[in-house]
Amino acid sequence: MRIALHELLKQLREERNWSLEDLSLKTQLGVEKLSMYEKGESTPSIQTILKLSNVLEVPASNLMDTLQN
Repeated sequence: MRIALHELLKQLREERNWSLEDLSLKTQLGVEKLSMYEKGESTPSIQTILKLSNVLEVPASNLMDTLQN
């Protein structure tokens, strides 16, 4: 069973001991938007996934693979 994008984003952030505010500062994305991504209430655009992968230092493909059904 594959992990969902929202679960992976939260896991990666918590592994780094970052708060949503920390991730917000690093990505220049709003805390509310990041929270929506982590709750699965919103799906980030490809451009945002690329930004998140860069900041979280994971291949973008790792994040994009979670979008596949």
